[in-house]
Amino acid sequence: MPLRPATALAMAALACVLAGPPTSQSLAATDQPPAASLEIPAALVDDLRKVVQQEVALISLRSQNGRHAGIAQAEIDALDKQWRDETKAATQPLIAQLMGSPLSSYLIDMKARSLGLFVEIFVMDEKGLNVGQSSITSDYWQGDEDKYLKTFAIGPDAVHYGEVEYDDTYKIQKQQVSFPIVDPADGKALGAVTFEINLTELERRS
Repeated sequence: MPLRPATALAMAALACVLAGPPTSQSLAATDQPPAASLEIPAALVDDLRKVVQQEVALISLRSQNGRHAGIAQAEIDALDKQWRDETKAATQPLIAQLMGSPLSSYLIDMKARSLGLFVEIFVMDEKGLNVGQSSITSDYWQGDEDKYLKTFAIGPDAVHYGEVEYDDTYKIQKQQVSFPIVDPADGKALGAVTFEINLTELERRS
């Protein structure tokens, strides 16, 4: 989908902070993990807040929060089980519906524009249920995980950093960072987002 002017400017600002000439080694950059001391800088998190707090995310979150306002935990569990089952099935109606949403299209485009920096991006609503994602996640409900419990459940300014992991397939270090998506109208959190960052690519650009 075409990017709105504000979105394009935010993406350009992020590119200015992180830009490095792309190479064919962006994902498989090294056979050895980078230094364990590598961290996601706060400036990057600030930029990520800007590029994700866009109209497509805000509208999607408000809409899904309204639909799920009275959802029971049993229904959440059933949806999560359906999603998990669909990841191993040929027919995937719930996954197809979510992957075809405007927000998922936006996140897929954002991941592609990062040129290997973003491994995965997904947005969750106020219940912890996925609203949009750049690729198929292993589960649909994040409400029992720290990416939700230590962000949306804490407050608008919360940030949670996951453990650094080594991906042996791509030979990269990666780490998740999660934070709330805030409604500019009232300053309250509408949901949360998780970015999985390719630390090896981030180090290459530094």
